[in-house]
Parts: sequence; structure tokens; C-alpha cells
Amino acid sequence: MTADVVATRRAAPRSGARRLLSRHWYAWAMTAPVVIVTLVLVGYPLARGVYLSLTDATEANMGRTIGMNVIPSTYEFVGLKNYAAILTSPEFLGRLAWTIVWTVVCVALHVGIGLGLALLLNRPLRLRSLYRMLLVLPWAVPAFVSAFIWRYLLNGEFGVVNAMLRAAGFAGIAWLDDPFWAKVSVIACNVWLGVPFMMLALLGGLQAIPRELYEAAEVDGASPWQRFRHITLPGLRPVSSTVVLLGTIWTFNQFPVIFLLTRGGPGGSTEILVTYAYRQAFEGIRNYSGSAAWGLVILALLVVLATVYKRALRRQGEAW
Repeated sequence: MTADVVATRRAAPRSGARRLLSRHWYAWAMTAPVVIVTLVLVGYPLARGVYLSLTDATEANMGRTIGMNVIPSTYEFVGLKNYAAILTSPEFLGRLAWTIVWTVVCVALHVGIGLGLALLLNRPLRLRSLYRMLLVLPWAVPAFVSAFIWRYLLNGEFGVVNAMLRAAGFAGIAWLDDPFWAKVSVIACNVWLGVPFMMLALLGGLQAIPRELYEAAEVDGASPWQRFRHITLPGLRPVSSTVVLLGTIWTFNQFPVIFLLTRGGPGGSTEILVTYAYRQAFEGIRNYSGSAAWGLVILALLVVLATVYKRALRRQGEAW
């Protein structure tokens, strides 16, 4: 084999790459800003978080500038010490258990109520557009605004909900001051926020199912439950599988509802993993390394969850 042939074969992949770039240069140019912004806004903070999680960085040993004086950083590399402290701490399992309960209950109610409303709105109904607009309003309101409104409604002394209960002859409830009712309150607020998205997504999935399937099943004598089980649910799988995963990730990291409604109280009863990670970084003596480690533990849990969920769908024949 001559040297010219070898050089030609080595240059072939490069010429193919050049052809790909020259043929699709417009697509590469359009995606380049997104890639750059993602690397700046996501990639760098993630890399910085990984680095800090392997140190003992706190507010006391971080570098800072006071007037004309520059104080250098004095934190040191400690390896996996922060992760070991998290996984062996007594608070971790308790907060993880409540975070899982919070996520499962909220997502289940999101899907159940959202599917019920989507089935109702998928039928011929007078003023259907008006109902749809009213049901979407909670999703249009920013989460922090909704949390403040719910905090006012559930105020133990001046809240509208307790005022209505007292007017009906019942005793008021310490919605935000009792551990059990505080959990009920944050779940109710998050369900109110999340149902509209689930309803719209599932309504779109329902409208994509061919009507001929229902007509043929009805002719064959299938009952409403059989049509729902064998046509509606399989037809919704491409949509429901995605929105359930998204809803799980969003709810697992739902910081505004917990923090603004109860601030994790009373007594830390409603504290989830992400709110505790925030407290580590921004309250008391700020523990930046511990907060970064908590954030990466949360990321690892979500990656494992998404992987298990994806494999479960593959076993059921879902195409990803």
C-alpha cells in the first residue's frame, strides 16, 4: 500500500466532516448560541459545584474583597468527606423519605385530576373554551405569587379558609403551624399549580387518539371502562410517559412552594432536599461545599430515577 493511498484514507473522514459542516452550516450556526449559553449557564455552575463539593469551602474561608483589602481563599480539598457526611447524617433519610412522599402524592394527584379534567374537556361541552381558560389560570400565575396567596388563605388567625370554617360552625385549623396540616397545605398548593399543565398535556394526547377506534370498540360492544383501559390509556402513553417524568423532576425540586409557604417548618417537617440545600448555602454560616454536595446528591437521585423510569418504559415496549 503506497503512502498516497494511506494519506487519502486518513483524509477521507476529514473531508466527510467538512462536507457535513458545509452542507448543514445553517443548522450548526443556529444551534451554536444555544450550546454556548447552555455551557455558560449550566456547564460552568455544574463544574464549579462539583469542585466546591470536594472542598471545605464556607463563608469563613472563601476569598473576598473588603475595601482595598483582598482576602484570599483558604479552603482545602477534602475529597468525598461532604458526601459521606450527608449519607451518614440522621437528617438525610428523613428528608429523603418526605421528599419521596411529597413527590409521589403530588404527581399522582396531578395525573389523576389532570386526566379527569382532560376527559371532561375532550367531550362536546358548552363554554368549553371558557372552562379551559379558567383551569389554565393557576399555571399562568408565577409560582411565588401563588405561594404567597395560599399563605394568606391558610393563615391560622386571619386566613380566608379558617374564616369560612368558623362561619360554618367549625373550629379553625393550624394549617401552617401543625406538621400534618402543613404537609397537607403544601401538597394542596402544589397540586393546584401542577394540574393545569398535566391537563393540557393529556388533553392534547386525547385529541390525538383516532375517534375511529372508539367507534369500532363501541360497535363491538365494549363498555366505557374497556374503551378507557384498552384505547385511552395506551393512546396516552407517548404523552403521559414524558409528562410524568417531567412532573416528577419538577416536584422533586419544587423550591418556591415549600420555602414560601412554610419555609420548611414547622420544625423542619416540610423540609425537602432542595430547600435544605438552599439553607446550607444562604443561612447561618454559609456552607458552600455542603450545599454543593447536597445539590449533586439530588442530581444523582434524579438521574437514577430517570434511568430506572426509562428502562421500565422500554420493558413495556415504549419507544424513546
